[in-house]
Amino acid sequence: MQGVDLSKANLSGVNLSGANLYDADLEGANLQGANLSGANLQKADLQKTNLTTANIEGANLLGADLEDAFLPPGIAAQYQYQYH
Repeated sequence: MQGVDLSKANLSGVNLSGANLYDADLEGANLQGANLSGANLQKADLQKTNLTTANIEGANLLGADLEDAFLPPGIAAQYQYQYH
């Protein structure tokens, strides 16, 4: 699914564990409660994406654009520290 356009898609609760979403457009998507564990989200556009309650354990967010994204509690600070 590399480079796929899923902008504004409702993907709440979807299992995307281990998915290759490199350079995917997920701007404004609803990923609330989705399983993104181990997913490759490198360079993905996650602007304004709802990731609250999403499982992003082990996900690769290197270079992902998380501007104005809604992140699980505690993840925002961790992201800022690791990737900026």
